Amino acid sequence: MNIEEEVQQLKEAIMDMAELTISQMKKAKDAYLANDSELAQEIIHNEKRVNAIELSIDRDCENIFALLNPVASDLRFVISALKINSDLERIGDYADGIADYVVDLTEKLDPSLVKETKIEEMFNIAISMLGDIAIALKEDNVKLARKVYQKDSELNKININASKIITEYINNNPKTVRQSLFMFSVIRKIERTGDHIKNIAEDLIFYVEAKVLRHKKMKK
Repeated sequence: MNIEEEVQQLKEAIMDMAELTISQMKKAKDAYLANDSELAQEIIHNEKRVNAIELSIDRDCENIFALLNPVASDLRFVISALKINSDLERIGDYADGIADYVVDLTEKLDPSLVKETKIEEMFNIAISMLGDIAIALKEDNVKLARKVYQKDSELNKININASKIITEYINNNPKTVRQSLFMFSVIRKIERTGDHIKNIAEDLIFYVEAKVLRHKKMKK
């Protein structure tokens, strides 16, 4: 085994995981907004691939630690890869969870509630963040990685406002409680996706710059 070759293969596996996760979240958006149960079933099926890649990456990291004793930047990369892999898998779980809601929800979404909560905008921001972080990972681009923080702030603002809107909507439309609670859960999953993308950005910065950012307040 050669450390450079193994690290490069690990990076390529992380990129495959990132691309699959982006695809899953894009499909989750389309399936949810269109109430497309067939597309939702495809997402659920693909979740097995997400899990399989995650396990494969974990094994690769363990083998590098055990057999190659990485140091310096290689060590930081393998440590970061383990964490990034976990965050990507969690994002895949959120896409799978959204797909489950689509399968369970028989009635169509109220267009007015979709518009007022800005849930489509939330999806778009999260998908944009995933695209940014995927490029940042491929290019070791910490400047691009840092851009996700501002976008995550936008997600948080929409999330807070949407919670208030949904609560008021339920009070005025008690027969739509199930649909409304599903939407609340979907919004929460999108917001949590942003948090995991921030984690990935922090791990990339740790790998490239040897700086630990987690638990520190980012400068805007």
